[in-house]
Amino acid sequence: MNYCKYRILLIFLFLGATPVTAQPFPVKPLRLIVPFAAGGSTDIVARTMAPRLTETWGQPVVVDNRPGGSTVIGTDIVAKSPPDGHTLLVTPAPFTIVPSLMKKLPYDPQKDFEPITLINTTPLVVAVHPGVPAKNIQGLITLARSKPGALNFGSSGSGGSNHLAGELFNAMAGVKMVHVPYKGNAPALTDLIGGHVDLVFNGLTSAIPLIRGGKLRALGMTSLTRAAAMPDVPTLDEQGLKGFLAVAFNGLTAPARTPKATIDKINADVVKIVKTPEMAERLKADGSDPAGYTVEQSQKFLRDETVKWAKVIAAAGVTGL
Repeated sequence: MNYCKYRILLIFLFLGATPVTAQPFPVKPLRLIVPFAAGGSTDIVARTMAPRLTETWGQPVVVDNRPGGSTVIGTDIVAKSPPDGHTLLVTPAPFTIVPSLMKKLPYDPQKDFEPITLINTTPLVVAVHPGVPAKNIQGLITLARSKPGALNFGSSGSGGSNHLAGELFNAMAGVKMVHVPYKGNAPALTDLIGGHVDLVFNGLTSAIPLIRGGKLRALGMTSLTRAAAMPDVPTLDEQGLKGFLAVAFNGLTAPARTPKATIDKINADVVKIVKTPEMAERLKADGSDPAGYTVEQSQKFLRDETVKWAKVIAAAGVTGL
């Protein structure tokens, strides 16, 4: 082969190896897959973000609710979608919990996804019935230790975020409170108001009106920093349970093998929106705090949460979904 033919062959080989990251993004409408029914907190975050992303990208961004299977159905749709950034998962806390509760999943949560960013975090509040004598977290711990198995906490169901927050509290505080599962947050709060359970680890958004109305008493927040919506309520970390973290969250995740350039662009655009005063205030009004994590921070957060809840689930003997 002469020199000219050799050069031509090299040029064609180089062009053939050009990576897909050179492709523009976006080039068509996008879907935000929400693995819950419409109306919940994750859906609200998605529908708040969608029009802002539409404006930023110049392409329609549609929220697609795919509930069922404890978020597995919607999550699996994204895992099997083309890795081009046009189908994204609005990633909730169960993404890090379900792998330890289900023996078989149709996807690999570690290998089939590319974390992009965290949009917001929502702390849980430890709220007690006014008849419970504890005035703070240390008072609750003292009370629980003096009456092992006597105190009970309600949750939205076995294996959910607020159930596991209670189990994490049991482990870190060295107490044994009894879990009482309900079919949702609303009936758990109703029974708490009625004095049928002693406390809950509940999402801040639905608990705020009851706390401010005097029907419940807030003892602490499960985030590492105080919640903007209730800055007078100290965290569990502040009250002696160092490192206690149990938050609901929403992020964005893409299918594995999505080009890095696409991941980085989505991250930059979403973080910019999350950091705007308008979006930050909207999230705070709903009881959550804006996040806007880097790709690396998101990867570490999801990995750490998965490991943490796996340990809690194993130690508490929580059964599968």
